[in-house]
Amino acid sequence: MNNEIDAEAEELERHDAVVRQWLSDHERTPMLTPSEVLEYVYCPRFIWFMNVQHIPQHEEKRFKVLKGREVHQRRATENRDYLRRKIGAVKREIEVYLASPQLRLRGIVDEILWLKDGSLAPLDYKYTAPRQAVFKTHEMQIVLYAMLIREVYQQPVTRGFVAYVRDGNQLLEVAITDQLVAKAHQFIHAIFLLLKTGRVPARTGSKMRCEDCCYRNICV
Repeated sequence: MNNEIDAEAEELERHDAVVRQWLSDHERTPMLTPSEVLEYVYCPRFIWFMNVQHIPQHEEKRFKVLKGREVHQRRATENRDYLRRKIGAVKREIEVYLASPQLRLRGIVDEILWLKDGSLAPLDYKYTAPRQAVFKTHEMQIVLYAMLIREVYQQPVTRGFVAYVRDGNQLLEVAITDQLVAKAHQFIHAIFLLLKTGRVPARTGSKMRCEDCCYRNICV
């Protein structure tokens, strides 16, 4: 019982330290999170509402967001050896905070894996049903994490993984190509330009994306 209490206290202290570092880093150097980049990819106007107009999205009311957070919290304590063996990892770090002023990027990676070939790889968990291919937004998120890992650890990162954990565990691999890294840099540059100018960007061309958007009633 005491061991469980000590472990929980240690986990809370580690979380508080991450939050303090997160706030301190952003005060020194403005940096984007992978989530902000994905929101821009989904719809550039989303970032404008949230980061230029400072209108909160109130995502805490959305079922999928709540379930996703629940999954991440549960995965922090569950035994993940099955997925590690499937990937061929020899070591891991869980919920790692990474920041790079050079990349203007910061974020918390679900897991960083050390692979048998000497390379590192990000692993991210999603509360999503199994599918044949990785969502494009999830692919970009893995690329952004890979860029951070390369920068911070100075080790090769040639692939990453997404685990879709709704109704089981499905593991999909993402190749970290030069083309995807270049596209990620383009998105980061475009977002900072948007934040600097404050100009209203064009909305997404997909009407389906607007249906579940928290800003749909004020986006004209």
